[in-house]
Amino acid sequence: QVQLVESGGGLVQAGGSLRLSCVASERTFYTYTMGWFRQAPGKEREFVATITRTGGSTSYADSVKGRFTISRDNAKNTAFLQMNSLKPEDTAVYYCAAGPGGPGIYRVGSAYDYWGQGTQVTVSS
Repeated sequence: QVQLVESGGGLVQAGGSLRLSCVASERTFYTYTMGWFRQAPGKEREFVATITRTGGSTSYADSVKGRFTISRDNAKNTAFLQMNSLKPEDTAVYYCAAGPGGPGIYRVGSAYDYWGQGTQVTVSS
């Protein structure tokens, strides 16, 4: 059972930046694909970004491509989401998730086994 704890959310003005962190409880962190998802009020959860076990491959939702960067530090059991040029429409609860460790890119939430509790990101206009 992997426990994930997100941090780094907050209130920021449009155009600003935030860096989210996701710390895993298990040393087997390096065996998991990691993903970030978000859910805005009244909307369904949506994919944001994913990174493979070694960090060799990443994938992003079109809405964040070029503004967000996902990364990981396997030595510290931590995944990151650097968010730049934030927009009000980025306002949501952001969740990290740990999923299958295969070589594929996983953009759907159902592929992930473990989820964090979420961290709120609010972007004011």
